[in-house]
Amino acid sequence: MSNNVNWDANGEWKAQGEWGSATPGRTFSVAKWQQRLDELRATYHVPGAALAILVDGQVYEIASGVLHRGTGVAVTTDSVFLCGSIAKVYTATMVMRLVDQGKIDLDGAVVDMLPEFATPDPEATAQITVRQLLSHTGGVTNDFNYDGGRGDDCLAEFVKAAREVALDCKPGTGTSYGGLGFVVLGRLIEVVTGTTWDQAVQDLLATPLGLDQLVTLPEQALRFRVAMSHLGDPGQYPDPAPAWDIMPRAVAPAARVISTAGDMVRFAKMHLDGGRAADGTAVLSAETVAAMQHQEIEVPDKWTVSGDGWGLGWTLYNWDGIKGFGHDGAAIGQYAYLRAIPEAGVAVALLTNGGGARQLYAALFRELLAELAGVRMPEAFAPADPPIEVDIAPFVGTYRRAGVVITVSKRDDGSAHMLYEFVDEMKDMSPPLSMDLTPMSDTVFAASGAGPSFSEDYMPVVFTTLTDGTQACYVGMRTTPKQPVAAH
Repeated sequence: MSNNVNWDANGEWKAQGEWGSATPGRTFSVAKWQQRLDELRATYHVPGAALAILVDGQVYEIASGVLHRGTGVAVTTDSVFLCGSIAKVYTATMVMRLVDQGKIDLDGAVVDMLPEFATPDPEATAQITVRQLLSHTGGVTNDFNYDGGRGDDCLAEFVKAAREVALDCKPGTGTSYGGLGFVVLGRLIEVVTGTTWDQAVQDLLATPLGLDQLVTLPEQALRFRVAMSHLGDPGQYPDPAPAWDIMPRAVAPAARVISTAGDMVRFAKMHLDGGRAADGTAVLSAETVAAMQHQEIEVPDKWTVSGDGWGLGWTLYNWDGIKGFGHDGAAIGQYAYLRAIPEAGVAVALLTNGGGARQLYAALFRELLAELAGVRMPEAFAPADPPIEVDIAPFVGTYRRAGVVITVSKRDDGSAHMLYEFVDEMKDMSPPLSMDLTPMSDTVFAASGAGPSFSEDYMPVVFTTLTDGTQACYVGMRTTPKQPVAAH
């Protein structure tokens, strides 16, 4: 638990603030939110969860459930979880520290700073900038989980292998969620700093911010109480997974930081405080903090992660005029959610280890952000109500990107269908997904049958046209271009 905490007669903590004064007359009830976390965790069969809330300068930490259903070890506020893709904002923050120091050119071509970087398209290789990789507009793909080994050269090996991976789209023509780009940025950090990405996390973030339980490697995590991953069918408690984490070391800049909820909120607080650490140290310049939260591009899919756009690393939100930033993460049954609302000075992090984590997040954050920041989160994504009719014919065809083939078809009864297949290096990721498409609007459809690993109810499928005229299908924030019809 955090220091400087005062209890009142009703068992509530009065926010005195680790780094500032409390809002007069406002108290934060830990007892209330402990009870609510316990209730919702049980409702959605989440084995364990850790919650941290920044309000009025004070960080509150709450734990619920168990780290491992096999051992029954309880979650505590100092327990660490796999945080998945939230790693991207840690990598982005390190890149921007080095931009501040004049060691990385934000708008320079990546290949000029990292000559080992390449794509199958030489013209695109020469164009892709650091800014584009940070904002998912560089056209690089997400679904490339190359195992570069366990050695300190793993990122270099990944970047070498990535030279052969096709782009999702041409740089600057649209947005496509690109984890590959963040591994490239991780390698750029290594070249600039002369150390490994893992060590750079400690040097550039953990040490100056006092994040004692921010680590990146399994051997580091084992010093702490570690959450086990759990997998299973929806509607019941999942079982411990066969492995804690199957992601190779090389993808860590895009997909693995290990943290407590409290340390994650303290990381976000630096971004709320103009780049300053708790002791006043300037980790980022105020201008750089603002640049990271500035919208670089609007996204067609506003539902998969409830985001309206992307900044430099951050997912950006606009809740009826109240702006926020954050990110989601997933790692073999562990799910993490971070949201920050600058005008309210509020940040919330939720870390979980399986079960209906997204339902828990949606219910809990809807209540928390409404009370603390006046935020009204959107309702869950679903087909239009009342139903509407949209002809799928203009979108029928085959769409392809690295590792994925999407086939959209029209049945004899006029209904729409989508087959989502993992191919090539991704073929073992999941069996083919056969999904019915029900319209939400003229270009947005709700896919059912995706399964709990991809969505809890309906998965958004968005048909869009990129700025170069390419038709594309947008699923899971990834752009998949439509393939030309073969001439007969």
